[in-house]
Amino acid sequence: MTGAALTWQRLRDLNLSEVEDAGDGWSEVSSRAGSDRDATDSAMSAKLRETQESESSRAALGRLERLSRNFQYIHAEAGLISTTLNGLTAELATPKRQLTRALEDAADLGFTVRPDGSVSYPAATTEGLLGAQDHPGSSVHGTTRLPLDPNPSPATPGPLGIPNPNAAKARAIADRVARAVGSANEIDARYARALGRLKAAKGLDITTATFADVARDTAAVRDTARRYLEQGIPENKSPADRKAWWDALSEEQQREYIEVAPDLVGYLDGIPAVARDEANRNYLPLLIDELEHQGGSGAETKLAALRGIEQKLSESTRPPMYLLGIGTEGNGRAIVSYGNPDTSRNVSAYVPGLSNRLDEEFVNGTMKRALDTAKGAKKYDESSAAIIWLGYDAPLSADVASEGSAKKGAPLYNSFMSGLAATNEHKDSHFTAIGHSYGSLTVGTASQRDGGIPGVDDIILVGSPGTGVSKAEDLGVGEGHVFVGAAENDPVTHLPTKQEAGVGALAANFGLPPGPVTKGIGFQSEDLYFGKDPASKAFGATRFQVDDGPRPVFDLGGFDAHSQYFTPERDAISADNIARIVAGKAEGIKGEAWR
Repeated sequence: MTGAALTWQRLRDLNLSEVEDAGDGWSEVSSRAGSDRDATDSAMSAKLRETQESESSRAALGRLERLSRNFQYIHAEAGLISTTLNGLTAELATPKRQLTRALEDAADLGFTVRPDGSVSYPAATTEGLLGAQDHPGSSVHGTTRLPLDPNPSPATPGPLGIPNPNAAKARAIADRVARAVGSANEIDARYARALGRLKAAKGLDITTATFADVARDTAAVRDTARRYLEQGIPENKSPADRKAWWDALSEEQQREYIEVAPDLVGYLDGIPAVARDEANRNYLPLLIDELEHQGGSGAETKLAALRGIEQKLSESTRPPMYLLGIGTEGNGRAIVSYGNPDTSRNVSAYVPGLSNRLDEEFVNGTMKRALDTAKGAKKYDESSAAIIWLGYDAPLSADVASEGSAKKGAPLYNSFMSGLAATNEHKDSHFTAIGHSYGSLTVGTASQRDGGIPGVDDIILVGSPGTGVSKAEDLGVGEGHVFVGAAENDPVTHLPTKQEAGVGALAANFGLPPGPVTKGIGFQSEDLYFGKDPASKAFGATRFQVDDGPRPVFDLGGFDAHSQYFTPERDAISADNIARIVAGKAEGIKGEAWR
């Protein structure tokens, strides 16, 4: 930025408020360009399309579209300049403050910081066994060594082996000056490189290549300013604290996170849904690019899913789609809401189970369950939204017998639900936790943590192999607020206990079929693999009607009945019951007798 190395004098005299003002100015340019683009698109182009149909109108639309792209480019690049200057201001404040304190300490001790950064100290007299000893004054140069590093050049001793007591103090101050100046120069050079990239092409002809350059510029600014952006985020605070932090940010600061560092806030519980959605939409292309360069079957699986989500985001859905979380860690992460969960009174969050991961089946199949639930709930209360929460590693088939995934997922789910409670605008909000398959164990485990599942009024369990608790009342939402759907032909709702599973394996050696039949051999009980059968009388939940589903075909697997609870085309009764509960109209569901 400066064109020359910073000295301690230049750092001392640097007026950071001027840099901050420059950042504010570029932010204003960015904001105006964004507003002008919106006005061009909505007030001019849209009306022209609606009212005119001619060769001249099409030509005018072409020019307006070019103008819109120009505004978009200015908005993006000016915003990047603003973020870079804000980051520079914030980071330089620390070494400037360190230098100021070092200079003050030098003045208090009567030392002089010389133009080259060395520190002069005065003569001193010490008293010892041999009487008074005079020590001449001198000067020392500082180093950038850390305080605990060995001193490369200890103070020169006096004639009787005793050094001037001022020497060590002067050296410490000289080191502090050197470290402050060295840090400032590193920061200055880093930000100068980022600013040097932010140059518009001549003529401002905005092309696809131009926007590709914007993406590269954004990546460069993100890497440069990451320390500045990260330092303010309340990572270890509650979702409510994070919302308070976000609300206290200026619009300019919020834009910096959303546009420059979307990965830092897109998955942060407590950030409003609209902001999370925009951040994750910005982050999605970065993840796609990362996976494209990564290679391997796992990356290809996630890449196909991310491209599928990107395609769905470009389509119009009713209710609209919000991307509340996206990531590639583990088996992949995706949190999608149909309807705005902040402005909707009724909000459900569905936890999928066995074999769910970020793949094409999740995008094209599992996500539709949340969309169907949202559509169904809106028939009973328009103020409804439905979420699918793949915020943990659901077990794959070989891991289904372990409770480990549920224990890891439970605190993450509770944090997400706490975030929804913090951002929802309704005082009388109605939240429903939905656990399907192994997801019901995750929901059950989440309910056992301190305080239960934040904000949840009702719990729905479908296709459940057990929740880890013995009674519905143990789930913490009160009597009459736990609802269970269990298809008779769903093998997962008949999984044997661990003791019965051993007998089942023995039975299989004699050619007997697995599933419900095996469970009945020798051990008739109301228990499943992960505890009491939620559909049993002993558990005490409200059981609602579902279609029995197709009977298992043992040679081919037979899990069709396990996958249709949410789908109106396959199980209209179950889908309608779930929708009523989510919409807060549970009194209208169709009940079914306990097992």
